[in-house]
Amino acid sequence: MRKPIFRLPTKPTWLKVHLYLALSVGLFFALMGITGSISLYREEIDGLLNPQLIIEKPQGNYQSLDKIMASVHAAHPTRYGSWTLEMPNSPQGMITAWYEKPTETFFELYAPLMVSVNPYTSEVVMSRFWGKTATTWLLDLHTQFRLDRFGWNAVGMLGGLLFISCGSGLYLWWPGLKAVTETFKIRHKAGLMQFTFDIHRCLGALNATALLLLAFTGFFLSYPSLLETLTSSSGMEHGQTGRTITSSAIPNNHPTGLQAAFFVAQGAFPKAKLRRLSTPTGDTGIYRINFRQSSEINQRHPFTSVWVDRWSGQVKEVRNPNKFTLGETFASWIWPLHTGEALGKNGKFIWFLAGLSLFMLYVSGLMRWLCRIRLIKNRNVSFKAMHTFLNRLGKISYCVILKIFILIKLLAQRLYTYLLKAYFISSISMKKLTYYFLIIKK
Repeated sequence: MRKPIFRLPTKPTWLKVHLYLALSVGLFFALMGITGSISLYREEIDGLLNPQLIIEKPQGNYQSLDKIMASVHAAHPTRYGSWTLEMPNSPQGMITAWYEKPTETFFELYAPLMVSVNPYTSEVVMSRFWGKTATTWLLDLHTQFRLDRFGWNAVGMLGGLLFISCGSGLYLWWPGLKAVTETFKIRHKAGLMQFTFDIHRCLGALNATALLLLAFTGFFLSYPSLLETLTSSSGMEHGQTGRTITSSAIPNNHPTGLQAAFFVAQGAFPKAKLRRLSTPTGDTGIYRINFRQSSEINQRHPFTSVWVDRWSGQVKEVRNPNKFTLGETFASWIWPLHTGEALGKNGKFIWFLAGLSLFMLYVSGLMRWLCRIRLIKNRNVSFKAMHTFLNRLGKISYCVILKIFILIKLLAQRLYTYLLKAYFISSISMKKLTYYFLIIKK
């Protein structure tokens, strides 16, 4: 009996896969692309929306870490436990103090308190919760659709489906070496159907590599335990610091301060740049100091770490990425590849364009399909008409946005007046009740 011969799916099969994925979840791909692209410049946008977070004329040296931490504790005296100080990426930036599980957002998947501190004056400038600002809200939309754990898992699955969609699209596009240049021609005179197809094919070919990498890394960021299993590593999840280390020293009246712990840790990596410091919790807690070596591609979350005992002032453990296994090194690349950190400023901008291209791919592919099933008539492409249409659309959008803004302002004024009246009436009622109560008591 002959064994059945396994055959790879044919092009018509892959075309159906590509089409059905686009029609079913293509809109979610586009949403993830747009929100991801904008989130790449989260810090810059946050600075524009909140100018007080930008130090225009930085002067002098940073205040001591102990003084900065004392200011944070003074601003939030009832928040006990560990705090993490994140150093700014530029001289104009603020130090951010992170408190992982505040009571206000304790039951949310991820909503820490973010306290912005001026490093030159140790002044607490602003305190905000993750997810309550425009940029963090948008990033939550990208990572979990604002649906907590269910959304997180759904985004991971969409990352896997996006990888299949991009791979099938690349396979369908490939014309052979001799005809590659022909596939980049855009024939706007051949009608709307051909024009949208050429746009879709050209964008897909140009962004395929970037989109495949983004889909691959995004999938593993949603399922870090799977990545650790495949690479035989542990503690490599984004934001994780390896295994938990506790103090074995006897508590005393002369604990090591935060600044002193930093100096002790700096001895292990004298040329490394300080990125984060975490304060200990309880008697067994320990300082964790996070550095970035010049050889690391991770900018915001490098893996170089030193643990310093609060009671003895001694180094308990060191984690050096230069001694990572091949699997650990591979795992450490996932986050910087997804965010574009590994590629520098130019690469980050390419990633920005690649994310936006997902929306353009969705629109162009959808328009071609609608033309194909004759819901949209195939017509000549007129750039003059398109220019006129875009101008009209811009004017209409401006008028609509302006009217919405006026309406919101009017509603806010009415709401304020209503609340003021309600407060006035309630205060009078309370006075009357108090007066009647006193009469009855007499």
